[in-house]
Parts: sequence; C-alpha cells; structure tokens
Amino acid sequence: MSDIRIATVEDQVLLDKEAKYCSYGDTVHYIEPPRIFSRCEGSYVWDTEDQAYLDLQMWYSAVNFGYANPRLNNALKKQIDTLPQIASQYLHKGKIELSEMIAVDAKNKFGLDGRVHFNVGGSQSIEDSLKVVRNATNGKSLMFAFEGGYHGRTLGASSITSSYRYRRRYGHFGERAQFIPFPYHFRGPKGMTKEEYGSHCVQQFARLFETEYNGVWDPKVGQSEYAAFYVEPIQGTGGYVIPPMNFYRELKHVLDQHGILMVSDEIQMGFYRTGKLWSIEHFDVQPDVIVFGKALTNGLNPLGGIWAREELINPKIFPPGSTHSTFASNPLGTAVGLEMFKMTSEVDYGAMVMAKGKYFLEGLQDLQKRFPIIGDVDGLGLALRCEICGPDGFTPDKATLDYMVEEGMKGDMVVDGQKLGLILDVGGYYKNVITLAPSLEISYPEIDLGLKLLEQLLVRATQR
Repeated sequence: MSDIRIATVEDQVLLDKEAKYCSYGDTVHYIEPPRIFSRCEGSYVWDTEDQAYLDLQMWYSAVNFGYANPRLNNALKKQIDTLPQIASQYLHKGKIELSEMIAVDAKNKFGLDGRVHFNVGGSQSIEDSLKVVRNATNGKSLMFAFEGGYHGRTLGASSITSSYRYRRRYGHFGERAQFIPFPYHFRGPKGMTKEEYGSHCVQQFARLFETEYNGVWDPKVGQSEYAAFYVEPIQGTGGYVIPPMNFYRELKHVLDQHGILMVSDEIQMGFYRTGKLWSIEHFDVQPDVIVFGKALTNGLNPLGGIWAREELINPKIFPPGSTHSTFASNPLGTAVGLEMFKMTSEVDYGAMVMAKGKYFLEGLQDLQKRFPIIGDVDGLGLALRCEICGPDGFTPDKATLDYMVEEGMKGDMVVDGQKLGLILDVGGYYKNVITLAPSLEISYPEIDLGLKLLEQLLVRATQR
C-alpha cells in the first residue's frame, strides 16, 4: 500500500493559486491533495501525471454516455459552426424539436398532453417547477418531500431537500417542505417484506389526511394545504435507495385523492440511468411534472428543464415571460440533447442498460458474500448501491468508505499489469454508501475491471 500522495511541482503551483483565488464553496475537497485532471475518454479520466482512473460515478450521472462521446461532441461542434448563440426570447429549430421529442414521448407513455420549459440546469429547473406548481395551485407554497431526498442547492431547491446543512447558512426562501419517510427497506423495521414496508410507509403518509387535526387537510372544503409532493423515484444523494415497485402507485392514489401534484425529479436518474428514459416509468404512475437535467447534454452544456401537464403550463395559465433565463434553451445545448435522443432511439438502450446492470449487480452480490462489511447491494439498471458497514453487516461505517475512496484515488492499484485508480462517489443517509453510476457505454470487461478494483479496495479496508 502506498503512502500519502504528494502533488507534483506543477500541480502544487496551481493548488497554491486555488487556495488564494478560488472560492471553496463551489467544490468539495474530499481528498488531500485534490487531484487536477487533464483529459478524459469513455469511462476514464487522466490526471496531470497521465495516471488513468476508471470512473464509476461519471460526474454524478451527468455523463451517462461516456466522456468525450464522439457523436455528441460532433453535434456540439457542428452547432458552433451554424447557430452557436441566440437570445432565448427568439426561437430556433433545436428548442422546438427537442420539446416535441420530450412531449410526444410523455404522451405515448403517460397518455398526457404537456409542454417543455427549459433552464440552465437541474436546480434552476426545480425552481421553475416550483413556480409552475405554485401558479397552478393558487400560490400554495407548502410541499411534501422525502427524508433522504436531494433536489438542489438554490434557495428554493434546498427548501425541499432534506439536509439541513444546505440551508443552515442561508435561512429559508419561503417555506420548508414537510419531509416524509422513504421506504429504505434495508434500514426499515424488521419482519416486513419490501412491498409490505412500502405499503406501510404510504399508510403512515395517508394518516395525515384522516382528520383536520393531523395538520394538512381541511375536510370541510376538501382541500390540502400542500401543493405537491417532490419525489426522486430512485433516491440519488440519499444512497441510490430503490423503493418497492408498489410504492409510487399506492402513494399516487393518496395524492390524487387529495388534489396534490406529483413532481418527479429525474435530474440524476433520467436518460436511461435505470434502463428507461425516466425512472418513474418503472412504477406505473403518471407524474404531473418531470424535472430533468445533467445527462440531457452528456455534461457538455448546462441545460435542464421541465415537462408539465398541459393543464399546468399552457399559455393561458403560464403566459409568455412567466419565468425566464438568459441561457435557457440555448442552441448548443438543445443540439446535443436532440442528438442524444436520436442516438438512443437507434439502439435499445433500455435492454442494454438492464443487461449490464444485472451483470454488475451479480458481481457486487458476489463481493457481498465474500466481504461481511458489505451490508447491502441493490440496483436498477446502472444505478447501483453498495453499503459499507461494520463487521455486523449493518452498522454504518463512513470511516471505512472514506478510506476506500482515498485509496482509490491514489492510482496505485494494479490489474493485469495496468496501474489504475478508481473514482467512487459517496452517498447515503450515513455517508456509507458507494453510489455507482458508470457510463451506460461501459463494456463488460470494464465492469469486470471495476469489480476487481473494488475487491482490492475491500481487501485493503479489511486488512488495514
């Protein structure tokens, strides 16, 4: 095992400049010294010493289609040579056609007419969805959201994100959401199947509407004080927690009974991460609003947006200029988004991702059998989780996972004579979950390589 890594002279000069000139608020220094990267391709990134790292988190699922994807890169280059810029008050072909693709797809899948509204990223699109929801519900500002949920760090988005630490320094911009327990079966009550626990969580939520004294419902007029329930169908930062398949169907029944909208946050799990365009598709429900971002442009351009039902967003209820952003629907982003949709329509991405995910999950399950510190593994498509615990296989062990992440970033593991590093992401309620979001283009040999590197890290962690 190697000693603590020392930055090169060139890197240290840059790190000294960062220490003096850069806000630390827009990044996180997970390891010391922080790595400086110089190039990327496929499932790999290289640092300034040309050390390769296999990336199993792909920029928090923003680069679903691999680093430097030639087809998507070329779409961006082509757009630069034709219409690279245009004010968002004007129209261009890419915006209209991308909106059509998303809206027609939603009509085919959910049977609902709707429209698409763009912004520059996930958090900003969450803000737009809050405006649409408030506007459509006569200004109701209260929302439900889940414990463990993450929706962004802007003031509005942080108000529906369960972590207080994202709000602590800044207070509230409006009302904070009421946070409802998510069916996290591994850490739920014992003696229930996953489906029984999902139903139990829905029943506990439904209790809030039994009488006026439960605090959210006025039975005399049949109205809730709450406008919408913001859900991540698969929790992201919360640790890639996958609920039972009956959960959202039962939850949506309660919401529909009480006139509460369902907003599906697909920012991290959208664009085939779970084997479907939208992760909510797995659960047989019709969302009222979908929020998307990240992988729409494979990380090449900050573009996100929302799809909302026609009743919520048509020009009579949400007229021109209702909310606006300078760079929204910019032609570079929409060009890449269009090409992404064309690319994924030519190959059965759903079947491909589900097959690779099954293969990867089986490898994780094999590691779980051999390493007691792996308490839980689960996955849907290529959204996979591996929960690191103490020797009892249950007590959260953040320290061990932190150690594994740091060891992976040393770049000193060897597989078949190749020296490699491994990039992992940390998530979960207790920050003890490896949240795996590899490139959807990852090869089976690269999955095998990732499992071998994980095994080396587990050996180091158990022998230290």
